[in-house]
Amino acid sequence: MKESYIYIVSNKNRTVLYIGVTNDLIRRVREHKESIGSKFNKKYNISELLYFETFMGISLAIKREKQLKN
Repeated sequence: MKESYIYIVSNKNRTVLYIGVTNDLIRRVREHKESIGSKFNKKYNISELLYFETFMGISLAIKREKQLKN
């Protein structure tokens, strides 16, 4: 099984949190820093990685993401 990640990123002032799931954490954080991928990211300048967890399999990562968002 391939590793998957949940991650939390924020803006520099820590006024907005974004929780996401990915199979390539380095690529996804780079996309956030370059404001690539979503309008939400561009609007709030989400670029600071605060936290991540590693999982064996995307289904476990998605389950954890839903748990954190609740």
